[in-house]
Amino acid sequence: MNDAVVDTSRLRGGRGVKSRPKGRQVDATALADVRALLGNAPRDRSLLIEFLHRIQDARGHLPAAHLVALAQEMKLAMTEVYEVATFYHHFDVIDAGATPPPPITVRVCETLSCQMAGADALRAAVIAQSGADVRVIGAPCIGRCEHAPAAVVGRNPVDRATPARIAEAIAARALEPPLPPYIDLAAYRSDRGYRTLIECVQGRRDVDAVIGELENSALRGLGGAGFPAGRKWKIVRNEPAPRLMAVNIDEGEPGTFKDRHYLERDPHRFLEGMLIAAWAVGIEAIYIYLRDEYAACRTLLKRELDALLADPPCALPHIELRRGAGAYICGEESAMIESIEGKRGMPRLRPPYVAQVGLFDRPTLEHNMETLYWVRDIVERGAAWFADQGRNGRKGLRSFSVSGRVVKPGVHLAPAGITVRELIDEYCGGMQPGHAFYGYLPGGASGGILPASMGDIPLDFDTLQPHGCFIGSAAVIVLSEHDRARDAALNLMRFFADESCGQCTPCRVGTAKAAELMAKPQWDKPLLDDLSQAMADASICGLGQAAPNPIACVFKYFPHELGEASRTDTA
Repeated sequence: MNDAVVDTSRLRGGRGVKSRPKGRQVDATALADVRALLGNAPRDRSLLIEFLHRIQDARGHLPAAHLVALAQEMKLAMTEVYEVATFYHHFDVIDAGATPPPPITVRVCETLSCQMAGADALRAAVIAQSGADVRVIGAPCIGRCEHAPAAVVGRNPVDRATPARIAEAIAARALEPPLPPYIDLAAYRSDRGYRTLIECVQGRRDVDAVIGELENSALRGLGGAGFPAGRKWKIVRNEPAPRLMAVNIDEGEPGTFKDRHYLERDPHRFLEGMLIAAWAVGIEAIYIYLRDEYAACRTLLKRELDALLADPPCALPHIELRRGAGAYICGEESAMIESIEGKRGMPRLRPPYVAQVGLFDRPTLEHNMETLYWVRDIVERGAAWFADQGRNGRKGLRSFSVSGRVVKPGVHLAPAGITVRELIDEYCGGMQPGHAFYGYLPGGASGGILPASMGDIPLDFDTLQPHGCFIGSAAVIVLSEHDRARDAALNLMRFFADESCGQCTPCRVGTAKAAELMAKPQWDKPLLDDLSQAMADASICGLGQAAPNPIACVFKYFPHELGEASRTDTA
């Protein structure tokens, strides 16, 4: 027998490499930094996105070493951390040896209202004037469409942006937004604030009576789906405890900014409505999901929640404020729930519905912020006060986010069922000088496009579906004769392609392919029709299902824009 020593390292490690643990090794300095940033916060799996924000805020990006350290600290697989960090727009994952982004990021909104206001030229001009310490990128809708074109320097929005205004913000290092004037806790309480909640908790109001007022008011979900609010309360209330609530303020639909409008002015009216709903349904814990673009809202909401919890009007459920990270898809209720749980924002297959199996697998009451904003007024004033304010046979009030070619863009509270012509003339000051009404989007990017000749349709739930459109979150974008519906549709399709979560092939591939086809001078109708049908029939969630709406509307209502250039066969 040969007594020579056998080098078993070759057998253990292969190819002569010494054995070592698999995967990336934890850097001690990065681990210490991560631990300091996390502090005493519980290493809960659902807090992964919150912890990624802490690192991004402190370092300006997410170094790969910190992701490895975070995975170890939270006892997660590196793949779990990496897939979440790379899913969201606002995280910058930088591998070892790669160059981090510049210290200042300027995001120029490039979706429809801002593009109509000159965002493309603005972005080019800002790139030309910026130095090496500034990164200028396009951004999906930032929820400031009434101030188009809009940009963000750091987290500080620049309304009606010009190259000079952006340069001023950069020079001033104005990276954090100032707080707007708003009604704080003391001022809110001085005007009967939280008295209705106290009456509910003390038994002076009956749960069934309160839910009945909600049902009789015809209040429906104002995030876009339009499900009757009172009926939703009944459904979740009948589910076994513990029951949770998820509040959706991930207002990412292009053209929509109503939630920000109300939150920046009267946050406690929303919070009281939220707490009344929690009382009526028997909610144990509430999770408020706020989009990351609304930095000022996050600051004021955290401040007012802290004040409320320090001096509560009654016993309160557990409340957590969670921060989005830039993903339009998280406006979908199940995708938002996945994000609150610290995961990628990918919609769930249904059934089961979130009312039965929602956040942390518990029955969940999911509501848009504005829906809850109206609860206090309806309970105090009665269902008739809200329901009697509609027009054209409709019930209630609608907060229309209006942008585009009108004199007075903004949030306009108007009767449900008002027509777009009435909205423009009575609330928006008419069309801008030199612009004639040509067309409109009644429900943001997803809601389709209609011509001015159809401007007398009542704007409400269920009134637009016969025409291939819907009101959604009541984001109205007004076009003039200087615009083309086909250009608007292309802008929207590029948005959908960029924002698709990628989970299902019809949406992931269909939106990208449709945008490619729509950018050509000739629109191949048979192929676009096939793509549209596949997306509508087979996509998991509303993004892919509604993405074809603008295409269908252009073919149906604006064929003159396509003319002879559009192919009607594949020969």
